[in-house]
Amino acid sequence: MSVQSVYNLSMASPPESLRIGEFARRVGVSSDLLRAWERRYGLLQPVRSPGGFRLYTSEDAERVGRMRHGLDQGLSAAQAAQAALLAERPAAGLVDDAASRLLAAIDDFDEPRVHAVLDESLEALGLETVLRGVILPVLADVGDGWPQESLAISREHFASNLIRARLLSLARLWGRGPGPLALLACPAGERHDITLVSFGLILRSYGWRILFLGADTPFETLERTVQTAGPDLTVLASFDPALLDAEAPALRRLARRARVLLSGPGATDELCSRLRIDRLDGDLVAAAAAVGRGPEA
Repeated sequence: MSVQSVYNLSMASPPESLRIGEFARRVGVSSDLLRAWERRYGLLQPVRSPGGFRLYTSEDAERVGRMRHGLDQGLSAAQAAQAALLAERPAAGLVDDAASRLLAAIDDFDEPRVHAVLDESLEALGLETVLRGVILPVLADVGDGWPQESLAISREHFASNLIRARLLSLARLWGRGPGPLALLACPAGERHDITLVSFGLILRSYGWRILFLGADTPFETLERTVQTAGPDLTVLASFDPALLDAEAPALRRLARRARVLLSGPGATDELCSRLRIDRLDGDLVAAAAAVGRGPEA
């Protein structure tokens, strides 16, 4: 039985609840497996009949459907059950919980747990919400810890390398398709490109193709790539205004020939005004949506 069939079943079920045998037949999962999921993970929450029988409801059927969907996506049983249960919580609670668990896993240098939290969060919340509400805020918190403790640098490197690799795994073939092309790069000396990867993933969801040069890109390389590939948009991101200011003449020259946007904390209002180049403002998701809607954004 498909996940959608389970959802449809739960919506169409009569108001009375079902005993385990009939419930198992309806949802297409054996009674033994359902009992195991209930015992190990608390997936099912049966009610008691006046005679003391355990009865299963349409809400239980929905949890089973989400559980099976998670298993189909390659999650472990424990991860699929957690994602199925988390889906019932308010979205804000889900985001806060995922961010807390991701930060705790990073603090413990626990790579399997980091991946487990990301698996569950992406399944329950979707890419945009996880980027905006979980990954980027957590990385900012980790980075802010540098002055406070001796292990902060290790945690920042651990988290950045692990999460960057995970995001790039989602970027496979993001240059394929018929959509407009965005070239994304960081200037020479800028090694932090996770925000730029995140922007590219969201822009890809709007049908754009992505040509990603990433961190520490010499400006001569950027100019030649723009000339060769002819992107519809070039985004240059930096945390340090000095790295962009060092390329000010070349940036003005490039912006006269191509559509260029600057982004990141290094793209200050003063710098962008002086260079007469627009910047990506505000929330990452909102900025990608604005660009994705077309040149007028």
